[in-house]
Amino acid sequence: MIKAIVTDIEGTTSSLSFVKDVLFPYARQHLPDFVRQHAESATVKPLLDTARTIAGLELDLEQLISQFLQWIDQDQKITPLKSLQGLIWQDGYQQGAFKGHIYEDAAKQLKAWKQQGYALYVYSSGSVHAQKLLFSHTEYGDLTPLFSGYFDTHIGAKQETAAYQAIARQIQLPADEILFLSDIKAELDAARDAGLNTYWLVREQKIVTDAEHRQVNDFNAITL
Repeated sequence: MIKAIVTDIEGTTSSLSFVKDVLFPYARQHLPDFVRQHAESATVKPLLDTARTIAGLELDLEQLISQFLQWIDQDQKITPLKSLQGLIWQDGYQQGAFKGHIYEDAAKQLKAWKQQGYALYVYSSGSVHAQKLLFSHTEYGDLTPLFSGYFDTHIGAKQETAAYQAIARQIQLPADEILFLSDIKAELDAARDAGLNTYWLVREQKIVTDAEHRQVNDFNAITL
């Protein structure tokens, strides 16, 4: 019996094009000036220090900016980079540069599931801060009250079984009472290996009937 639903964002609740064509380019464009302006702030300085540790080099500010841009171009899931992107996106949302894209079927079903008593969570490689920003600035209003919690790469990589085991412990439910939604097979495999139930969102693709995970084109086709 499912009691909690954990959802991915990119390709699941939100379009890949919004993240890749709007959010990522915005962060890349504004990152250099943002880092220069906020390098000594209490919020940004620890992220820069952590990034230097990960790089294994004593980088000056301009070298560090170049490292961040390289990580972006390589689509690296580096935690301080994700946190920094979240801060930059916060400025964008607040300035009205864009709204968080949510599929209509996802917004509708998330609201329905909440009303039906399911506990809802988000697990994305984007920072928790970025997740909250996206869901609080949608064309359907602020959706953050729907969620009981958020998880990012601080709890583990999304393709590692241990991350889903840790999520189940934090949610304090048996793994078989949790449903995980994603558009990435390797993530679904890891969740399944941890004992979670799964649904594979294939919004832009053809459903494969012999797949290891139940497949649907949108949230309306999910049965709990």
